[in-house]
Amino acid sequence: MRIFAKKSLGQHFLNSKHVLEQIISAGNIKSGENILEIGPGTGVLTEALLKTGAKVVAVEKDIRAFELLKEKFANEINSRQLKLVLGDILEENLLTSNFQLPTPYALIANIPYYITGAILEKFLEHEPRPNRMVLLVQKEVADRIVARPLQATGKSKESILSISVKVFGTPHFIAKVPPGAFTPPPTVDSAVLSIENISNTGFKSILAKNPDGISYFFKIVRAGFAHKRKLLKRNLEIVVKKETLDEVWKNMGLNEKIRAEDFTPNDWLNLVTHLI
Repeated sequence: MRIFAKKSLGQHFLNSKHVLEQIISAGNIKSGENILEIGPGTGVLTEALLKTGAKVVAVEKDIRAFELLKEKFANEINSRQLKLVLGDILEENLLTSNFQLPTPYALIANIPYYITGAILEKFLEHEPRPNRMVLLVQKEVADRIVARPLQATGKSKESILSISVKVFGTPHFIAKVPPGAFTPPPTVDSAVLSIENISNTGFKSILAKNPDGISYFFKIVRAGFAHKRKLLKRNLEIVVKKETLDEVWKNMGLNEKIRAEDFTPNDWLNLVTHLI
């Protein structure tokens, strides 16, 4: 059985043994541990994950791919090393309604690029979080997440995306992946991205004050980046009283002219701790 990639599902099937090895190496997978794979497609990465001895849960939206995988990995399914789930990973109750996702677990996948942001939000901002991720994403997205220091200043410029990842874990740019590593080839370069040591421990002080502190944190961050040309303090006046901001800025010794992109992840956590 052979299937062709559907553009509507953002499918680009991995065909590079070298990139596959880079993903498995970055995953540092131990035999017997739990792995969640999203969008297994033709099962190239699934097969490599199973060879490590890991227990894999693979969630596939495409019924054609699901049927192919069910036949290809019949033995692994029967032995319960592989759990194959048909459905949309972004469906709110998919994982809890079909089965209980084993924890702890790692998320390792070649995800559809158009849902990268939604995947990161779902699995970083909400429980149960993986302890690490290894993802194939657009190179431009990986660059933004890692936010490498600029050559001119030696400082990195953060974004909502980089902040939203770094407050939960440590991102690493593993390798650039050319379009030819996929069938069909995408129109952009890709990258293997890892995010290690994922947890919400950075929010300990915030959550102690408010159980919904993570949601409030992102409300503040989004407001801070609302208008790129404006100063951070001016942007935050949309959601926080000016008097409160004046007091917090004074107590924290912040520069009045600082912009959102110059704030580090720890700066944001400290700011929200003072505001909440």
